[in-house]
Amino acid sequence: MYSGETGGSGGRMHISFLIHNAYGIGGTIRTTYNLANTLVEQHDVEIVSVFRHRDEPVFSSHPRVRMRHLVDVRADGADSGDPELERPARVFPRADGRYRQYNALSDRRIAEHLATVDADVVVGTRPGLNVHLARQTRSGVIRVGQEHLTLDNHSAALRHTLRGVYPRLDALTTTTEADARSYRNKMRLPGVQVRAVPNPVPAPSIEPADSTAKWVVAAGRLAPVKRYDLLVRAFDKVRDQRPDWRLRIYGGGGQKAKLRALIDELGLYNHVYLMGPAHPIEPEWTKGSIAAVTSSMESFGMTIVEAMRCGLPVVSTDCPHGPGEIIDNGVDGRLVEVNNVEAIAAGILELINDDELRQRMAHAALKDSERFDPARIAEQYESLFSQLVGRDGRSLGGRLRGSLHRTRGTLLGGAYSVRDAGRKALRKGRTA
Repeated sequence: MYSGETGGSGGRMHISFLIHNAYGIGGTIRTTYNLANTLVEQHDVEIVSVFRHRDEPVFSSHPRVRMRHLVDVRADGADSGDPELERPARVFPRADGRYRQYNALSDRRIAEHLATVDADVVVGTRPGLNVHLARQTRSGVIRVGQEHLTLDNHSAALRHTLRGVYPRLDALTTTTEADARSYRNKMRLPGVQVRAVPNPVPAPSIEPADSTAKWVVAAGRLAPVKRYDLLVRAFDKVRDQRPDWRLRIYGGGGQKAKLRALIDELGLYNHVYLMGPAHPIEPEWTKGSIAAVTSSMESFGMTIVEAMRCGLPVVSTDCPHGPGEIIDNGVDGRLVEVNNVEAIAAGILELINDDELRQRMAHAALKDSERFDPARIAEQYESLFSQLVGRDGRSLGGRLRGSLHRTRGTLLGGAYSVRDAGRKALRKGRTA
């Protein structure tokens, strides 16, 4: 049970998460639910989804977590046919990979939300939303930007945009210490707390794997960065030595046809199976005895922690940035060279051929992965939030920014102005 701490806000805080689409499926969405569902045990928490594309979310939220959306993009939704949907966004940055999904309506709704948000802390969950946060959040509210990718993985154009607005944040969190160092060393962020806080992963509600099943399991988007082609080729070598073992790959994506063709080309159709997406994934992890990750880049490595929490040692490429901060090489898993088929195959075969080693690593994986429990991660966030929130519920940075915004008469970074009278009208409309 999450105990929580009292902080500078006087204890209970109102925490608001702003997320691209809380009705989808993905690592950032899962992380946001895990964190919100834990923080709500001690605080008032809401998840504000910019978009809503289906009737019900995939993930379950705690009954006390308030859920709402800003733009309804369902075919029969309230915003269907709105002409602003066809006009391009001007605040959400073009360099963010989700730019094409944003528009003038989302710009306006996000601005209205941030200008009137009733919260002590607002947390943005992707770079484009952090830009909105930095430019448009009303004075007195703590602005916290989350980075779920990495600075080095962003385009030069996006890095340039972030360099101009991130100094207005109160804090920036990254999922790894390596990425936190990149932000500290490569950006001038005076007064902005940069913290590495890993993603929370709850313990599964089912019994962990027993290390006896002859299955290797992988899960994630079928995308080029995951390099499942290397895993398939490595398993061809595994098959040569241990034809009694099989590989299941869970996930959907654009690489499916290419992977299917490669499996057929290598004659692995009885050994490698493309299983499609699975939710929940935990029962699928526990059907295996080894997990495999062959990415060329992992900003964190959510699937690594998920597998470990299910009792699987993970053979992973030692790619930037996450795996090396999660896996204790040779203790609870194995790190192997990136883009090296031979090394991947050798790592998997090492655990296949040594039952005692595999079981020992499995036990260590269960124990070591407890540090990613949502209760522990929530305490790190709460400590940060409490430190930032002043006795009157505002940070010094927030008060200074509030004065600046009042002088300039705008919260909207040049897109359009929301004056005091407009804010009062918005508040009145929301409470009517």
